[in-house]
Amino acid sequence: MLNYIIRRIIAGAGLLLVVSLVVFAIFFLVPRLAGATPDSLATRYVGRAPTPEAVAAVRDRLNLDDPIIVQYGRFVRGLFVGYDYDSGTDVIHCDAPCFGYSFVTNSEIWPQLLDRLPVTASLAVGAAVIWLVAGVAVGVLSALRRGSLLDRAAMMTALAGVSLPIFFTGLVSLALFAYYLPIFPPGGSYTPFTENPLAWAHGLVLPWVTLAFLYAAMYARLTRAGMLDTMGEDFIRTARAKGLPERTVVAKHGLRAAITPIITIFGLDFGLMLGGAVLTESTFSLPGLGKFAVDAIRGNDLPAVLGVTLLTAFFVVIANLVVDLLYAWADPRVRTGGRA
Repeated sequence: MLNYIIRRIIAGAGLLLVVSLVVFAIFFLVPRLAGATPDSLATRYVGRAPTPEAVAAVRDRLNLDDPIIVQYGRFVRGLFVGYDYDSGTDVIHCDAPCFGYSFVTNSEIWPQLLDRLPVTASLAVGAAVIWLVAGVAVGVLSALRRGSLLDRAAMMTALAGVSLPIFFTGLVSLALFAYYLPIFPPGGSYTPFTENPLAWAHGLVLPWVTLAFLYAAMYARLTRAGMLDTMGEDFIRTARAKGLPERTVVAKHGLRAAITPIITIFGLDFGLMLGGAVLTESTFSLPGLGKFAVDAIRGNDLPAVLGVTLLTAFFVVIANLVVDLLYAWADPRVRTGGRA
């Protein structure tokens, strides 16, 4: 088991390195292959009315005249040990992990990401609990009552949840429960958990339910399909022939066998959510990583976009690592490569 964990950690670190290389190449190498020069690249990051002095300052600050491999090595070094920026009159040290300085606010990217991470984490954790519990429960009940009115109603609701976009359901929920019936606060209100847990939960109920509605629908359909396949297997008939209670047969044998794909999808979905729920945060004006990324794209803030992209990739890789470890714990054949 220890060897398997070490192998997965090394593979995850290698994947993060590859992701950083790909992301860096998209922002810096691809434009050069398309014919862009250091001055034209710097012009894109200055603003709408660039001056020669501003272009030269950005070019020197980003070291765009250096070879691309030197720029990438400097970028990776900044992630691990920090980096010193020479502005010409002063040397500014950017602590690790250094994603650079914002072109808009001229402040470090990493502290800005840390400020917005609790908002995104609160949204992701709350919605994940709702969609996992509700989706799996509805899927199991639909499978056990196949063809019934409950099954048809649940699958119709799941189909609506998958089909309706978040910005539509979010606006409808805001119109109904924040303006017409002022039960919940409108978008844009976020209270840190440490200040007031009740106000924190009250302000996130609508975003939680809106985001969970989409994912719970997908999980319900997936759980139902898995349970229908599992409940017809020979080991289920054997468990019933032994006289085990139906609750034990369903929960311990049927659901446990059908939950494997749920673990995989949940790990990926949750990792992506930690990188920012763009549509949900934008709809409800939550100051999380997703809205931060949208604002950075609109403002052509390259370091901010690069930072959010790498942070999202980090969460996805970590989520995959946790899923692999859960597989290894649940099924010994995974860590032995399927050998008997």
